[in-house]
Amino acid sequence: MKILIVTDAWHPQVNGVVRTLTTTRDELRQLGHEVEVIAPDRFRTVPMPTYPEIRLALKPGARLRRMIDEIAPDAIHIATEGPLGLAARRYCLRRRIPFTTAYHTRFPEYVRDRFPIPLRLSYALVRRFHAPASAVMVATPSIENDLVDRGFRNIKRWSRGVDTDLFRPREKDFLPFPRPIFMYVGRVAVEKNIEAFLSLDLPGTKVVVGGGPQLDDLKAKYPAAQFVGPKHGEELARHYAAGDVFVFPSRTDTFGLVLLEALASGVPVAAYPVPGPLDVLAGSDVAVLDEDLRKAALAALEIPGDKCRRHALTFSWSASAAQFLNNLRPFRGHPALDPVPVLDPAPQADETKKAS
Repeated sequence: MKILIVTDAWHPQVNGVVRTLTTTRDELRQLGHEVEVIAPDRFRTVPMPTYPEIRLALKPGARLRRMIDEIAPDAIHIATEGPLGLAARRYCLRRRIPFTTAYHTRFPEYVRDRFPIPLRLSYALVRRFHAPASAVMVATPSIENDLVDRGFRNIKRWSRGVDTDLFRPREKDFLPFPRPIFMYVGRVAVEKNIEAFLSLDLPGTKVVVGGGPQLDDLKAKYPAAQFVGPKHGEELARHYAAGDVFVFPSRTDTFGLVLLEALASGVPVAAYPVPGPLDVLAGSDVAVLDEDLRKAALAALEIPGDKCRRHALTFSWSASAAQFLNNLRPFRGHPALDPVPVLDPAPQADETKKAS
């Protein structure tokens, strides 16, 4: 099958959405599918307001239409709600072509953290974006339940995996800082709530791996912390493994791929008991979830690394790609005349269940 993924999040961005899409593409190709990605790197771009590291495609409509026509996909997946996602959605609706979408990030909360826009307005716009989709893919039960309560429909599960060959336990002496090392990996941006970590009274060293719009401000405000910048591949994996506890202060992530990467590296997790950590970690005995993040971080020091590794091994990118594939809505010729049946999706949660 020829699959088209349209996304506003792509390389050189470094985040969980890009890693998820890249790995899914690679997994699908290994299964024999042809996968094309239309991303901002094919267009003129402008910096995203308040986050210049992210580039947004400028007036992509006409060119994107030509690109889709040339690719002639069998299935279209729209990964993001940005300019490219909006243009692809418009293309599909005008041609009565079915498509799927994904809810990767809590976009309304991210907007609220930057601008005084009510959540109900932002959610109304996001709900309208996803409403025509044959499937809205989400990573966890908590996010699914929350979206159902907010009026979203056609929700299907799309979990995540982890590269356990790259992210694995290694020697701890890679970083020369006083121990214990409490580590954060991810975007250095306001929605990640990093100050909740940096402001903690903890022994040893706090290490921040990543870049973003808050980096300079946080470096100036917390000079005792070690900000090592963004890392990739083997170097990133070595940083993960050098930590003693991975601290995840975000309250808005829909999954938290970094949680699995830390666990695969043999590093226990401290986090708040919120969606994402609750779905991935609750009851696993490889993390401490507590509203007192300092208490959680100190308690996590007692968790053996081998337990963390065993938990991470239960998450597979091949299973994630299979879920994605089953959620697609393929079409041939005119979709209204020649539909291809949708494969059996992962069961949906009871819509009456409320998000915690």
